[in-house]
Amino acid sequence: MVRPKVLETTALGAAYLAGLAVGFWESVEVLQTNWQKDRTFEPAMSRDDAEQRMMQWQKAVAKSRGWVAT
Repeated sequence: MVRPKVLETTALGAAYLAGLAVGFWESVEVLQTNWQKDRTFEPAMSRDDAEQRMMQWQKAVAKSRGWVAT
């Protein structure tokens, strides 16, 4: 996973879209030149461990469903 230097990407995206709409930014390509990488994250656990944890997560989610009547 690559983390950008600007962490508020939701607000930044809204600002970019607004700027594109009013002509402040010339193109999406111009905006892409503003993007900078902060850090890259690599998986640290084994595939088997990750799969086991995912199965446990799915089991927990399944147990949590349906406890409130709609």
